[in-house]
Amino acid sequence: MNRRSILSISAMTVFGLALVPGSAVGQQKSLKDQLIGAWTLVSTKYKFPDGQTVDTFCPNPRGTMILDASGRMALINMRTSLPKFAANDRTKGTPEENKAIVEGSFVVFGTYTVNESDHTLITHVEGSTFPNFDGADQKRSFTLAGDELRYTNPVASIGQGVVVEAVWKRAK
Repeated sequence: MNRRSILSISAMTVFGLALVPGSAVGQQKSLKDQLIGAWTLVSTKYKFPDGQTVDTFCPNPRGTMILDASGRMALINMRTSLPKFAANDRTKGTPEENKAIVEGSFVVFGTYTVNESDHTLITHVEGSTFPNFDGADQKRSFTLAGDELRYTNPVASIGQGVVVEAVWKRAK
């Protein structure tokens, strides 16, 4: 190969790499792009105005949060062990069984947006197992470090002044 051919191939390669999105030559991913995916709950705590913190769903909760590229979201949290219904029929739980399920689980779904400038995740609740949240927007301040997501939600489902602090890890 002559020098002209090598220069032409080199120039085409550099030009081609510049056009490939997400390559090492491309821009860094947006915060929204970094949040997209499935997350597994590590911990969630209620922080009360007096500074006291309490595990929301026990010390080892189960949960998942899914944030998709189109802006849809779903979040499911629950205690590690919820009681089985004696009747083996979810519509025939005893008052005690139903109470334990309501107190030990939380589901919300809807859409979300990300504010890049102030690192906030805004959820637009379409439905929740706590119907008082239906139609509401919730603004969560977050930090993202590798595969760990931490956020603070100033709107807890147990009353005013209580803040939710949650830690998630990227699902494998």
